[in-house]
Amino acid sequence: MMHLALAFVFWLALLMLGYLYVGYPLVAWLRARVSPRSHRREPMTPAVTVVIVAYNEANRIEGRIRNILDLDYAADRLDLIIASDGSTDDTVVRARGCADARVAVRAFPFRRGKPAVLNDIVPSARGDIVVLADARQRFERGSVNALVSNFADPSVGAVSGELILSSGTTAAGDGACFYWRYEAFMRRCESCTDSTVGATGAMYAIRRPLFEPIPVDTILDDVLIPLRIVARGYRVLFDARARAIDRPSATGRQEFVRKARTIAGTFQLFRRERWLLNPFRNRIWFQTVSHKGLRLAAPLLHVVVLACSVGLRDVPLYGLMLLAQGAFCGAAVAGWAQGHRAPHLRIVTVPYAMCLMHWATIVAFSRFVTGHQQVVWDRVTPAARPPPTRTLLRS
Repeated sequence: MMHLALAFVFWLALLMLGYLYVGYPLVAWLRARVSPRSHRREPMTPAVTVVIVAYNEANRIEGRIRNILDLDYAADRLDLIIASDGSTDDTVVRARGCADARVAVRAFPFRRGKPAVLNDIVPSARGDIVVLADARQRFERGSVNALVSNFADPSVGAVSGELILSSGTTAAGDGACFYWRYEAFMRRCESCTDSTVGATGAMYAIRRPLFEPIPVDTILDDVLIPLRIVARGYRVLFDARARAIDRPSATGRQEFVRKARTIAGTFQLFRRERWLLNPFRNRIWFQTVSHKGLRLAAPLLHVVVLACSVGLRDVPLYGLMLLAQGAFCGAAVAGWAQGHRAPHLRIVTVPYAMCLMHWATIVAFSRFVTGHQQVVWDRVTPAARPPPTRTLLRS
């Protein structure tokens, strides 16, 4: 009887993991092929304001400003707001050194976090369309034109661009590149049928009148703001023609810190926005649960599969499954140990990235429960070419 119970739990957990990793992406793709929902897209040039919230970005703020001003968009219809969130370096000085009337600099004396700054800046922006971005990435020249063209359809309330990561120079970076391609595929499919679950924080545009203030301790503004726009009956689309270019995490620790913060924000989101789990209130409930919700349970599901495999190891099939899980963990360790060495084999970098994400989920849940995850983002600056052992222990 015990073996039957363990077998049932094993297959239930395994099927849920299969649905999470392969089943839902396949279902999303099929839905996009079978029942696509079209929208009008045409060239237009409404007034656009790009908002960049920056903290201690003196080394790159001038290059970022030039990047925005050089975009292929009507110059008299584009302006830029650099909002310094209590920077303590020369960010404000260098931003104000830009001799262009389209650039406004707002310097806030204390660091409060991006949500508080957005609440102050966005409602007073000049543009009918507001593009939210970070200081770190660079936009391709046609990106704003691509985003804005989707607003020709009045049903569209927000549009997300695509984050493109350059080739990873480490195992962690290579795993991150694979993850973002996987994520972009699902967002593209979701957009074809209705709306994506959130947006890419590196680049997304909203209709300014649809913005509503968010709690100042919100961790995932790029998910909460679009989802509230969905709640008002509008679509949130994904447009791969709009591209923000960035570099992947240089170390496992950098990637771990980023993921732990993001996942803690997902826990926060579901606790506060409980309507997201109500299929009668959330029209993209299926996407929300499948894309975001189930991921939070992935570490527990893996533990259940492993525990059941151990309990059933005397049965040949489950003994083989236990060996397969051991091989997967071994590949993850190999990916971690590979560090900066090239070439980076997908057979080890993907398991490493997955295990890193699962551990980040566990840590994120702990931070969420104890309230230790801060809203402000602290950049992790790695030492040059850190040895792999230090990367793992410090994660």
